[in-house]
Amino acid sequence: MTTHYLSAPLPRHRTVAVDVGGVVVGGVAPIVVQSMTNTDTADIDATVRQIAELARAGSEIVRVTVDRDEAAAAVPHIRDRLRKRGVGVPLVGDFHYVGHKLLADHPACAEALDKYRINPGNVGFRDKKDRQFAAIVETALRHARPVRIGVNWGSLDQALLTRLMDENQQRPEPLSARQVMREAVVQSALLSAARAEEIGLPRSKIILSAKVSQVQDLIAVNTELAARSDYAIHLGLTEAGMDTKGVVASVAAMGVLLQQGIGDTIRISLTPEPGGDRTREVRVAQELLQTMGFRSFVPIVAACPGCGRTTSTVFQELAADIQAHIREQMPVWREKYPGVEELKVAVMGCIVNGPGESKHADIGISLPGTGEQPAAPVFIDGRKAATLRGPTIAEDFKTMVLDYVERRYGRAVRKAG
Repeated sequence: MTTHYLSAPLPRHRTVAVDVGGVVVGGVAPIVVQSMTNTDTADIDATVRQIAELARAGSEIVRVTVDRDEAAAAVPHIRDRLRKRGVGVPLVGDFHYVGHKLLADHPACAEALDKYRINPGNVGFRDKKDRQFAAIVETALRHARPVRIGVNWGSLDQALLTRLMDENQQRPEPLSARQVMREAVVQSALLSAARAEEIGLPRSKIILSAKVSQVQDLIAVNTELAARSDYAIHLGLTEAGMDTKGVVASVAAMGVLLQQGIGDTIRISLTPEPGGDRTREVRVAQELLQTMGFRSFVPIVAACPGCGRTTSTVFQELAADIQAHIREQMPVWREKYPGVEELKVAVMGCIVNGPGESKHADIGISLPGTGEQPAAPVFIDGRKAATLRGPTIAEDFKTMVLDYVERRYGRAVRKAG
């Protein structure tokens, strides 16, 4: 009988590294997490607040909409206020239709942004398209800024699509309309990148993205894009949707591509509930990369799903409490405890898998299940360290976790000092 083992992720697709405000995208750099605000950029207070929240959650690049004069005029003030707060996250301007004019009319905006994002499908139409595209690229050259050429099949270049459809009809065996659409997305990105290089923008200033709304389409177009170029690639499923649908669709598509070594920066484009938490998309992106073994962002808290043996909710409450506490503390812990993101905590609910899982974690607790003795063994570095009893089990274990973090990861700081 042949035993088959899961393979590790394939080596990263070799791409050219791009510096985005001090954050490197592509090359051998770690895969970068980014997000986008949904505030009116002209509302400086709200936009600064949300960018700070996204950065605190772990977004390493944040994009803002620049759609009119008021938004463009606000960008330098947003950048300055963020710096005063100590938030140095790179800012990307998202331009559509009038980006060339806004960048020309607001040079302070062009200077304040760390990257420009343009869509070749709506940068301009007919005879104005090439001229307006060139104007944005020339502005990027003057300010030494990179450009993301982001194709979206909801706003695909119709002239290119029409030409490819016409050519397809001349084939002995025509491709499906969907296949032609995929090819149009890929060609739009590559032709636009080639034009940017002709104008003078080097490959080290170009990032490509090809966004669609269906999982199989995203996999197909980005696989082809990677096969035909070495530009840095941004991954994202556009209009992914709300709640679990958006999460599942994004993770399914990007998980396949990342496993194949494709993708240098990602965004999970979730539709939040009205007034919902925008930072959730950052957490999902981090969890995707951490679960697949590409990066570590926060300590992992393993917890059992519960069953008839675990009618008490203590283990669920403790796991949620510890996870929330860790996320809340991570901005401080990253500075105070280098390497703490590698920590593994286990909160288990009964004797079946509890002791075993707890031993595999750095620190773990096996809470008593229904009908079990009211004792909770705690394991540290694979060995039983204590047995907790009584109504303060949860608080006692939390104290032990904090003590473990200080003892293990605080040493690195003390040695450096």
